[in-house]
Amino acid sequence: MANLNGKVALVTGGTGGIGAAICLRLADSGAKVATNYRNEEKARKWQADAKGKGYDITIYQADVSSLEECTDLAKKIEADLGPIDILVNNAGITKDTTFRKMTKEQWDAVMKINLDSLYNVTKQVIEPMMEKGWGRVVNISSINGQKGQMGQANYAASKAGMHGFTMSLAQEVARKGVTVNTVSPGYIATEMVMAVPEEIRNKIIAGIPVGRLGNSEEIAALVDYLCSDEAGFATGANFSINGGQHMM
Repeated sequence: MANLNGKVALVTGGTGGIGAAICLRLADSGAKVATNYRNEEKARKWQADAKGKGYDITIYQADVSSLEECTDLAKKIEADLGPIDILVNNAGITKDTTFRKMTKEQWDAVMKINLDSLYNVTKQVIEPMMEKGWGRVVNISSINGQKGQMGQANYAASKAGMHGFTMSLAQEVARKGVTVNTVSPGYIATEMVMAVPEEIRNKIIAGIPVGRLGNSEEIAALVDYLCSDEAGFATGANFSINGGQHMM
C-alpha cells in the first residue's frame, strides 16, 4: 500500500464501480480524497455508506464535460482540503450501438464525458503540480480502447484517445516530478457487467485466460501504486489489467 499521507486526491466519477474502489484505496493509503457526482441522491447514499465503514470522502457536484464546473470544482477542493496532488480521471459513460446507427448526440455525449473531461479537469491541476515538483495523473481507459469493440466506435475512440493524451502530457511534465499514466481494465465485476445476461457473461469469461472477471479492488491497487513515490520512474505507460484477454 502506498504512503499518501498528506496528499490530496481527486477521483472523477468516484461514487460507483471502479472509481469508488479507487477512492477507498487511496484513503486507506492516507490521502484526503474528493470526488464529483451528477446524481446527488446516489452520491449522498454512497458517501454515507463509506462513512459507516470509516471513510471520510468529500463529494462535490460537478459535470466533468463542463470546463466552468471543473474550474469551480478544483477551487472548492483546494479551499476545503488543499491543493490537488493526485488526479484520477475515471469518469466515463457508454452509448453503445453500431456506427451506422449511431447518432451525433451519442457520439458527442461519450466524447464530452470521456475525452473532453481530460482537458477540463487536468487543466486545473497540472501547473500547480509542476510548480511544487510532484504530482500524479492516472487516466482510466479500457481494454476496448486497445483492441476496439463492435458497437463501441465512440467509446473505443475516446478511450484510445485517452492514452494519446497520457503519452503527450507525460513528456511535457516528466522533468517536473509529475507522472502521467493510463490504466486499461478488462471486464470487471461492476454492477454494469453483472447486469449482463449470465449466458453472455459466461462467454466473456470464457475468453479471459485467468477464467474470471476482475474486481474493482485489483484496479484500485494498481492505481494506488502509480500514485506512490515508488512509481516515480513509470510515466507515459499504458498498464493493461485484463486477465490476459488482450496482450500487447
